[in-house]
Amino acid sequence: MTASNLLVELFTEELPPKALPALGRAFADGLAERLQAQGLAEADAVVTPYASPRRLAAHITSVAAKAADRAVAQKLMPVSVGLDASGAPTPALLKKLASLGLDASAAARLRREGDGKAQSLFIDTVAVGLTLAEGLQTALHDTLARLPIPKVMAYQLADGWSTVKFVRPAHGLVALHGADVVPVQALGLTAGCHTHGHRFEALTDPLVLPDADSYAEVLRTQGAVIASFDARRAEIAAQLQAAAARAGEGLQPIDDAALLDEVTALVERPNVLLCQFDPAFLAVPQECLILTMKANQKYFPLLDAQGRLTHQFLVVSNITPADPSAVIAGNERVVRPRLADAQFFFEQDRKRTLESRVPGLDKVVYHAKLGSQGERMRRVRAMAGAIAAEMPHGATLKPLVERAALLAKADLLTDMVGEFPELQGIMGRYDAQHDGEDPRVAQAIEDHYKPRFAGDALPRGEVGLALALADKLDTVVGLFGIGERPSGDKDPFALRRHALGIVRMLLEREEALRALPLPALLAIGNTAFQGVPGYQDPTAEVAEFVRERLANWLREQGYTALEVDAVLALQPQFLAEVPRRLDAVRAFSALPEAQALAAANKRVGNILKKSELAVSSDALDPSRLVEPAEQALAQALQTIAPQADAAYARGDYTAALKALAALKAPVDAFFDSVMVNADDPLLRANRLALLARLQAAMNQVADLSRLAA
Repeated sequence: MTASNLLVELFTEELPPKALPALGRAFADGLAERLQAQGLAEADAVVTPYASPRRLAAHITSVAAKAADRAVAQKLMPVSVGLDASGAPTPALLKKLASLGLDASAAARLRREGDGKAQSLFIDTVAVGLTLAEGLQTALHDTLARLPIPKVMAYQLADGWSTVKFVRPAHGLVALHGADVVPVQALGLTAGCHTHGHRFEALTDPLVLPDADSYAEVLRTQGAVIASFDARRAEIAAQLQAAAARAGEGLQPIDDAALLDEVTALVERPNVLLCQFDPAFLAVPQECLILTMKANQKYFPLLDAQGRLTHQFLVVSNITPADPSAVIAGNERVVRPRLADAQFFFEQDRKRTLESRVPGLDKVVYHAKLGSQGERMRRVRAMAGAIAAEMPHGATLKPLVERAALLAKADLLTDMVGEFPELQGIMGRYDAQHDGEDPRVAQAIEDHYKPRFAGDALPRGEVGLALALADKLDTVVGLFGIGERPSGDKDPFALRRHALGIVRMLLEREEALRALPLPALLAIGNTAFQGVPGYQDPTAEVAEFVRERLANWLREQGYTALEVDAVLALQPQFLAEVPRRLDAVRAFSALPEAQALAAANKRVGNILKKSELAVSSDALDPSRLVEPAEQALAQALQTIAPQADAAYARGDYTAALKALAALKAPVDAFFDSVMVNADDPLLRANRLALLARLQAAMNQVADLSRLAA
């Protein structure tokens, strides 16, 4: 069948910028997948997505004009239903053949499949391949129905009667197979070969596309549009760097991938311009200025080599006038009131201390069942003080931590945080510094939200560490205690993120938190909620939830599921030990004896689990070891177990596991020649006690039975 490249474009009104990248990929991938499923496109077809503020498009290579015919084996009915006793077709079979457009003569082509009574009748037919027009129509309909549209918009077509629902009103449809228009329809539009370029800078309108392969070039040269999202993004990034270099040595635009994506979705022909604002605004904390420029104006602030904000910024314009001075002046004029607002909020907030705002937290609802922000602050303060008391230099640390906890949420009542919630904590630090608070307290107020996201930095100091741990502990324990648990992909309170923050702090700040095992930490959290109506102790459930987050995180670090399962099966209380235990398990697994010992360990566990006797390793009586193999195993344990125990006690988990390798031979000999479940009950109990001692010796670092293949 004739194959040519295919181009499909849907021309619309301005699409939502934050959704554009996903819409572009879904449109192109959806069309390609459905054409491939219909046999119209090859599995290795090259799919190129295009997405600009006013268009979604896809270019797909080697699309056939008609799919190849396919041989189809169609099951009709059981033989007992389709043929009578003499083997002649029954009325039911003739009716079925007629429904397929076949007459009685087709019965001669039937074949049987199956065996005995389960035989069925089949007929081989040929399914005629779809034409591209048929297949593309179906693919287009299905793809549009499945686009990840954040909010559907209803609008009327030109006839004034028909209503269509889509992300934005669509005004044009292109479908070109090579140079030929494919006659398909969508959203009340009929496909053609005409599209539109830039609103203001296109050389002609409409644009005529001679063939599918000329799409991007025609839009670029005649339409003043860079159709590819990725190409447009790369162009903006290059222009930002070039403009920063022209603005001054060492200057860099702020690194913000989300902002770059959003701006890419707002312009069709980017033109980066250098602007500036009054340097007097730099007296305002730079986080405030940067946020207002990014969030409200989509500007790229310029930073110096030390990361300090300068009074210059970059604008990505959608037009390229010969004289850009009017565009520059307009953006400079627009940004001034935004910065003035930030300056006003900042100056107003400094007229009151953070401490004076604390009583107001009692009027701010945190959660209907958990009370106000003031109540939460007092819980967190109690938890943070208890955590600090267990840390090195706890007596000195505790009053600083409690002071930071008292003030940590007060900036929620400032005008600046009211306008920009993203600045909570950051503004608290600035205000605490202005109030003359201890620098460690000010830093902790900002850091107690950390880590805010996966990969974020942990709190810098011990005061912030204790406060951050208490803050996340309050969230997880409190919400679990009132039944607010994550379900599936729903986690409205970000409990998974908070639990992972707890995990990372316990893992990565071992020196400061070595005296806080997980059960003790959860007990601190549970104690703080005593007396809260409707609260029920969730300690066991939260411990399991935290271990699940730990397991996921460890697998992301490259440990295997078996390794993680073996270590976490013992529910280690000190999470900081887990990576060292995992490294020891990995080293043990590389030993030639590892698999045999893991299998033996699993066998021991099964035997002990099935035993009706209460088995204790302390019940082992050496005088009842009658078989040479059990005597040898007991002797080996007497020699090797103390070595493994000593290595375990000093934290050398690798040495503890490697010492077990010498047990392979006596363990193998024991299972080869000793009957554990002997008829003599005393002998049986003694052998079970020996196995219990073996299991205890082997499973200090990890449950090695979990490594058995």
